[in-house]
Amino acid sequence: MVDAPNTVPFIIRGITTKGARFRPSDWADRLAGAFAKVDPNNRTSYSPYVQPRALDGINCIIVDKKLRDTDPNAYRFLQTFAASNELLTENAD
Repeated sequence: MVDAPNTVPFIIRGITTKGARFRPSDWADRLAGAFAKVDPNNRTSYSPYVQPRALDGINCIIVDKKLRDTDPNAYRFLQTFAASNELLTENAD
């Protein structure tokens, strides 16, 4: 079975196109934090659409493609962030 295009996440990897690790080391937490919400108990919850995660020991951002429909500007921002910082991406369509 093949995944539908909107179910395959857009992934931004913390590796540049030249093979260097992206700095600072907490970039994924910071970027995902820009999309997070703080609840009444002062706890931060990451957006279900933008999640920091380590994949193969590399900090990444996992973007649910539903964000493209719910907030196209945020989705474009993440695409632009990846491109302007020359970060490797997967499923960036």
